[in-house]
Amino acid sequence: MPSLDAVMESEKSPAPTSGKPAAGCGQGTLAVHAGEARQKPGDAVTDAIFCASTYTFPDTQSVIDYIEKEQSREEYGRYGNPGEKVVEKKLAALEGAESAVLFASGMAALVGVLMAKLGQGDNVVFTDECYHRSRQFCREHLSRFGVETITVKTGDYAAIEAAITPKTRMLVSESPTNPHQSCIDLEKFAEIGRRNGIETLIDATLATPYNLRPIDAGVDYVLHSCTKYLGGHNDLLAGSIAGSEDQLAQVRELRGIMGAINQPHAIYLLQRGLKTFELRMQRHNENGLAVARFLEAHPRVEKVYYPGLESHRDHAHAKKYMRGFGGLVTFLVKDADWRATADVVDRSKVCRIAPSLGGVESLIEQPLVMSYYQRTPEERKAFGIPDNMIRLACGIEDAADLIGDLEQALRA
Repeated sequence: MPSLDAVMESEKSPAPTSGKPAAGCGQGTLAVHAGEARQKPGDAVTDAIFCASTYTFPDTQSVIDYIEKEQSREEYGRYGNPGEKVVEKKLAALEGAESAVLFASGMAALVGVLMAKLGQGDNVVFTDECYHRSRQFCREHLSRFGVETITVKTGDYAAIEAAITPKTRMLVSESPTNPHQSCIDLEKFAEIGRRNGIETLIDATLATPYNLRPIDAGVDYVLHSCTKYLGGHNDLLAGSIAGSEDQLAQVRELRGIMGAINQPHAIYLLQRGLKTFELRMQRHNENGLAVARFLEAHPRVEKVYYPGLESHRDHAHAKKYMRGFGGLVTFLVKDADWRATADVVDRSKVCRIAPSLGGVESLIEQPLVMSYYQRTPEERKAFGIPDNMIRLACGIEDAADLIGDLEQALRA
């Protein structure tokens, strides 16, 4: 169990390895202090932004020492940035992981780990509610390199077992999923992988490490689109993959080759966003649950997808593993075609019409239009995207205002 001193950056004190912080060192403290030096350049409270593409050495012997002694310093911008190291250690501490690798986006993080871990002749098992772009990358691009993707139903553990072959190298799922909010039994998922000698990965973007810690349940890797709740302000792109230092070494090396790094200002914005992470998540959780309960009782709503509701099919898994249930609420408008559903979206006054989620501003959208407009009706049905579905990403506004806005939009 790390003390507060253990989460502060120093030459002798790496990121904590324990899954749970010591008493007095909760996630709020980790979000503010983990990975940071107590005294910083210029004696500033905040970390500096290092806008450098290359880093100098005082003499030739310093270069040799850097190479031979594997010193922790920078050489070239594609391989790292001092600010990046701070954020990676902060993310690892929040996740209860040994290490984290920061990428330019969540998709870059997923591509990085899959490219590092899979080779010709291997296969990867994906659950069918994973982010559609993640599955698209595997189906259309990994396949060109001789990697097979096997898709199984989310939460069907017998199907996962049946899909495993001697060529299977990784099991990938999300929890909760987007937009259906399905939650899996993390311990069972991790146990299947461990028993078969296969690495496991969970995309926990919707949950965040505040609400869900898959590594505590035995999962090998945790993926986040830091663009969402971790950044929290709809003003940056970033992604991360957390796990053990040994398992991530290959991923970190490939990132340097691919150049899928983040930029100094985005790194700074992510670090700043993380300072208020715990406070924001508390409000997202409160708003999400309040809005979901309101919608479930509304006569114009056919169904609500929110894992914090007892009516959700995976509520038991969510209650077992999650601290809170997040700000994303998906619902179906009763007896509405796609145009009537779009009218509800258009009448919203507080929520902005936009993709993404996890920022302080509430965002609303119709998945059929925003993400699946060019799909056929048959394809949308296969993805579970009906015409009358609305996805609402609750921000941190007053819950009463969000509910009032939905009430007038549904009533009209």
